[in-house]
Amino acid sequence: MKAVIYARYSSDNQREESIEGQIRECKEYAEKNGITILRSYIDRALSAKTDNRPEFQNMVQDSAKGLFDTVLVWKLDRFARNRYDSAHYKAVLRRNGVKVVSATENISDGPEGIILESMLEGMAEYYSAELAQKINRGLTENALKGKSNGGSIPLGYVLGEDRHLKIDPATAPIVRETYQRYASGEMIYLDTSLIGPKQAKELSKTPSYPYIVIKTPFEDKTVVFD
Repeated sequence: MKAVIYARYSSDNQREESIEGQIRECKEYAEKNGITILRSYIDRALSAKTDNRPEFQNMVQDSAKGLFDTVLVWKLDRFARNRYDSAHYKAVLRRNGVKVVSATENISDGPEGIILESMLEGMAEYYSAELAQKINRGLTENALKGKSNGGSIPLGYVLGEDRHLKIDPATAPIVRETYQRYASGEMIYLDTSLIGPKQAKELSKTPSYPYIVIKTPFEDKTVVFD
């Protein structure tokens, strides 16, 4: 048997060790079962709730070349957390003479294996949906309490230990002056050297840089300062 390994983790908070662990266990399984590993396909920080994963798609396309007959995964939820995608792409692979094998879940080839695999896939999708629900609930609670949910900190503020935004004495005067001068009709160029390297770096990520886009609280319009 010739196989490829598909490994994946879904969050930027996870580390490369997650991939290394998946590949190690897949290789151990392959060695015990006389399977030759040809290569690995790896998607980093990409959710299995969608099939929009570059290496996953490359693997599916390569399956038509007849180079391998098995896709090894650490667990079935690495392959997909969406039952439709799982069924669809397994069908594509089967047409190409390729099957998906879990290195850590003992799924037989008999009728009982069909039930077990369906249960594992359903549990994976349930876990993903439940986790999303819990995260959204947590974000909502943070917002209702006035706490930061992450992301870039607005210019003029710092994040306190209680995760509440607090006025930054160093940059707040710049923000106040910007709005005061805008209110008087003046066009302003913001010198990012005045706000420190961290805030300047965040501003440089905006598509409009080096222009500064400010939504004014006085009128419902956006003004671009050059």
